[in-house]
Amino acid sequence: MNITKYQKVIFSLLAIIAVFTLASCQKPVKLPALAKSDVVVAFGDSITFGTGAESQESYPAVLEQMIGRKVVSAGVPGEITAEGLSRLPQILEQEKPALLILCHGGNDTLRRLGRKQAAVNIREMINLARQRGVEVVLIAVPAFGLSVSPEPLYREIAEELKIPLEEKILSSILADSSLKSDLIHPNAAGYRRMAEAVATLLKKSGAID
Repeated sequence: MNITKYQKVIFSLLAIIAVFTLASCQKPVKLPALAKSDVVVAFGDSITFGTGAESQESYPAVLEQMIGRKVVSAGVPGEITAEGLSRLPQILEQEKPALLILCHGGNDTLRRLGRKQAAVNIREMINLARQRGVEVVLIAVPAFGLSVSPEPLYREIAEELKIPLEEKILSSILADSSLKSDLIHPNAAGYRRMAEAVATLLKKSGAID
């Protein structure tokens, strides 16, 4: 049977769809269950700090109430990934967390510092945590542009290092004006939505029940 060019294109598209369908059906990466006494560190920049809302409305503060574990907010507004990488060891030593929630890289994008170096720094932060026996969850920061879409580097890192990823929540929040305090920061409602998404990911991964 002769296969036309059109049929070859169709077969190729079907194969691509099958790959993405299989990937979407894969089970989430599992984490050890957190004890009630375990500490969680939320590490990042202004989004972790909670710029645009009161401190008690930041996503780490809301998440703490949702999951019943201490969540330390370690966000520094304006910080780039190179600075975060330098700061992280002290935070890990000071807080001795069981879990690190990493949300970083937005300022690298805004300052046009380069996707490649940001990815290197984020990988190094994950490796630093793992070397100390700390589990890691990654939150994707949008690629700011004409559309607020997830930056692909986060999925690449999560798949490579096999860590749980919340890929879409920030893009969803920043695409909705009712959930933003300005162009790049959530408001209180947005941070609550973010905390809900992270809590859901922790449940799916087995970190909490």
